[in-house]
Amino acid sequence: MKNLLIRAGMSPLETFDASHIMLNNSIGSNVGNLIYQYSVFRTLMTEETIITPNYYKVSLKEANEINEKYDALIIPLADAFRESFIPELRRYTELIRKLRIPVVVIGVGLRAPFEPKLDEGFPFDEDVKAFVHAVLEKSSMIGVRGEITARYLSRLGFREGIDHTVIGCPSMYTFGRQLNIRNTSITKDSMVCVNSSHLSPEHVLRFIAKGMNEFPNHYFIPQWMKELRLTYMGTPPIAEESEHYPVKMSNPVYMNNRVRFFLNVPTWLNFMRQADLAFGARLHGNISATIAGTPSLIVPKDARMRELAEYHNLTQIRADEITENMNVADVVANSDFQSPTKVQAQNFDHFIDFLNKNQLPHIYQQTFTPKKVPLDDKIAEIRYPAPLQPISSCDLEELVNRLETYYPELEKKHNQSIQNLKKKINKKEKTIRKQEGTLNRKSVRMALKTANLFRFKK
Repeated sequence: MKNLLIRAGMSPLETFDASHIMLNNSIGSNVGNLIYQYSVFRTLMTEETIITPNYYKVSLKEANEINEKYDALIIPLADAFRESFIPELRRYTELIRKLRIPVVVIGVGLRAPFEPKLDEGFPFDEDVKAFVHAVLEKSSMIGVRGEITARYLSRLGFREGIDHTVIGCPSMYTFGRQLNIRNTSITKDSMVCVNSSHLSPEHVLRFIAKGMNEFPNHYFIPQWMKELRLTYMGTPPIAEESEHYPVKMSNPVYMNNRVRFFLNVPTWLNFMRQADLAFGARLHGNISATIAGTPSLIVPKDARMRELAEYHNLTQIRADEITENMNVADVVANSDFQSPTKVQAQNFDHFIDFLNKNQLPHIYQQTFTPKKVPLDDKIAEIRYPAPLQPISSCDLEELVNRLETYYPELEKKHNQSIQNLKKKINKKEKTIRKQEGTLNRKSVRMALKTANLFRFKK
């Protein structure tokens, strides 16, 4: 039996509710993380493999325990080569150096503008080099998300095809070598799932908001942790007032019960299977539709989305192609929603080759169409929490349940944090007192020694 430790906030077999997820950040601040982690779990979970999430904990103190309990550390990442993630990247680098087991990075990308200036370098180049060197000492090669990240690592001195290779996003291989995207008839009455990012350019936000008006039977699928809080509690707003993005509970999509926040992947995919179309500026908001068999249209807004949209041939419209008078319906009518299927088999084969080079067990070792998938069998027996609806649509019983479930636990966690801080302060104060005592004794000895010198001179 192999035991794998994976970087993830929760296992697909866990049924955390919204309160638990908010209190423990089980989604890593963005529920889209669950999609690619789910794929890795499903792919690597054989009948002889146990996979345990690390719940996003990185502790050097646990290095020996990890060495003893696990056979490998699996690290699926998103756009981890970014300034805000560098402190955690450094912690992983230090941990990996202490490990004696294989460490495999299954997907990692660079955060950069749509047209990145790779030759100018980034403030975190040295940290990325240290991380990649540490990983390569424990594995055959690193899997990166796209060509832009591959060029970035090559510029840092790593060899493409030897040290790193493009594998895309693991989420695209959730169900294997073949994509089955439905040929749906999309009309103004179609059920449509809309995703967006408040960080998108204003004209992209306007285009997506306009599309929501074109398709009245729409559902908005938010992904940020702060949007989970907004959906759950009704406050606080996620940002300043925005004309084209729902930032607060009074927005019509919330007030009309047209928001669904998913707490797990199975219910997310099931919901996507009911839709006729998905569109927007969220990567996994659209990939979730694609792997569920629903046509999707993505608007890449930066390098991380661009390289994945290009590698997986996702149906897309670039931000610089969007004009003021353009309608989503017109773009949909002229789009090839089967385009991802044309590269899926080739990309999947390369992904499996990457896993094999790193000697990872997986469900496709004997055949690309396994009859038994352990994760699927386990999931079939689990009842998952339904997607979260806005608090504005709740009845009194649900409202009270949310308040009674979340706030007492929040207060308990807050009090525990205060106690932990007090312990740290007390520990530091003891250290300071000890050092002061040592300095005082040294000062006394120095003063006596100096006095003796003067006495002998007389």
